Amino acid sequence: MPELPEVETTRRGISPHVVGRRISEVIIRRYDLRQPVSPKLAGLEAAKFTAVKRRSKYLILETDRGEAVIIHLGMSGSLRVIPAGEDWKKHDHIGITVAGGMQLRYHDPRRFGLALVCPIAGLDSHPLLKDLGPEPLGEGFTVEGLRFSLSNKSIPIKVAIMDAKVVVGVGNIYASESLFRARIHPMLAANKLTKPKAVRLVAAIKEVLAESIEQGGTTLRDFLKSDGEPGYFKQQLFVYDRKGEPCRVCGTPISHCVLGQRATYCCPLCQKK
Repeated sequence: MPELPEVETTRRGISPHVVGRRISEVIIRRYDLRQPVSPKLAGLEAAKFTAVKRRSKYLILETDRGEAVIIHLGMSGSLRVIPAGEDWKKHDHIGITVAGGMQLRYHDPRRFGLALVCPIAGLDSHPLLKDLGPEPLGEGFTVEGLRFSLSNKSIPIKVAIMDAKVVVGVGNIYASESLFRARIHPMLAANKLTKPKAVRLVAAIKEVLAESIEQGGTTLRDFLKSDGEPGYFKQQLFVYDRKGEPCRVCGTPISHCVLGQRATYCCPLCQKK
């Protein structure tokens, strides 16, 4: 599943090609995504894109009509900016052509994504967005806030930081990598996170996500950047998917367990319980 860095990479990739440009055509080949594609999407022809934003893993394309297109890439979706005349692939479902002849093409083999049109005013109270926690790279993600949100949670810390109500965008790979950098065992009870550990964890989450964004996101099987090239962050992973391999810091074999039904990796020496 494309995670926050992949979505942010997409946002940065498509923004220069659509912001300030008017929509000349909207083509919808399939409506049956996770939620039906909003019929209002086709009605946005002649509107101008004014901004491309991101909230958690949702892309928000604002227009000068006071409406925004909310796009989620689901399990296997991607957005590419291509010439409008390029052949459609089997799982290309939506094309939004802008002035100048380029097209924003939405591709989604599993159709778990969505494309909705909503008013910009009050967007934060939309059902998809209203319960989301702070952005990990924003000022709202603080040591004090994290400890407060975890104060009544006895679940493992790795499961807790993957909860979008606690902090958005810390997917499975990034949770394992952040905990390794912070020297925190993934099975530590969330409400036992001390202030020194929280300081390290907040810094590690910010560092891991920022580095991944700069390098184009984690290379996942179904994810491609907007220019069609895969990301490269996976080459620098320290623990994720490295079961039995030596820790890059101390040489201890990386251990593996399942927490919250997700594969979890850590170094038993660097991340003592």
